[in-house]
Amino acid sequence: MKRIRFLFIFVFLISACSQINNATPVPVIDLTNLQPLPTAVDTNVKPLRVAIAAVFSPQGSAESYAPLLEYLSTKLGRPVERVQRRTYAEVNDLLRTGDVDLAFVCTSSYLLGHAQFGLELLVVPQVHGKTTYHADIIVATKSPAKEFADLKGKIFTFTDPTSFTGRVYPTYLLQKMGTSPESFFSQTFFSYSHDKAIYAVAEGQADAASVDSMVYDFALKRDPSLADRIRIIHISPAFGIPPVVVSPSIRPELRTALTDILLGMNLDPAGLIALHALDYDRFIASSDDKYQSAKEVESSVNLSSNP
Repeated sequence: MKRIRFLFIFVFLISACSQINNATPVPVIDLTNLQPLPTAVDTNVKPLRVAIAAVFSPQGSAESYAPLLEYLSTKLGRPVERVQRRTYAEVNDLLRTGDVDLAFVCTSSYLLGHAQFGLELLVVPQVHGKTTYHADIIVATKSPAKEFADLKGKIFTFTDPTSFTGRVYPTYLLQKMGTSPESFFSQTFFSYSHDKAIYAVAEGQADAASVDSMVYDFALKRDPSLADRIRIIHISPAFGIPPVVVSPSIRPELRTALTDILLGMNLDPAGLIALHALDYDRFIASSDDKYQSAKEVESSVNLSSNP
């Protein structure tokens, strides 16, 4: 009987040891290697809303500006929401009401917004060492036109109703000639972006267009075949480059933060990648007086009529 009892106890101990060996190991906590807890994601953080005027088509804007918006989001530690509108006037309305915080606009948009509701210049891009740009009037390579006056009776595409290079400047040239778009051209229409205007000429939908020189250069880099399909017949004087602006209702702290981030992008490898996606060297500080020559052209042009 004692032998049976001993055998039972022996089997029980062997079974218990086997269960201990197969048990999940107890985790070891090293109190000498403390790590901070992960920061909780605040889903209630209000996104920074950034408007992009339709200098490029929506697809082109999304591709070109995405790295910059991602960079801003990382640096601010908050989401960034891209806002796209069809016209420059719609973007200005969003800035006026404070529905967007930051915007990339054309020269005319800044001048009109500054005069009408105090739109504020934040910084400007420097492109290939310059903070100026031109209106390039383009035609198809096979066109016989050699100068702007040769476009009488032709089909002309404007980019936007308030675009400086895309409508104000060519209208200014016509008014200096004592005429108007309605009298000079056989037909006009809006493309609602500079890259679309370039392709409208390249593909024969329009005989000519006036486009932002930076977009023209950028378009040729992305599609070298354009160099064989279009050419420039007129280059305007240099004007202040399209700026980055903020709503007059923006919080001063946010305005300062955005200024610091944008001005320091060229010193950060990640920032340089975002800048190069737009073909920018860097952002620099500027002032309203850089836009005096554009303001003089703008004030002399009558855009009351629509094509």
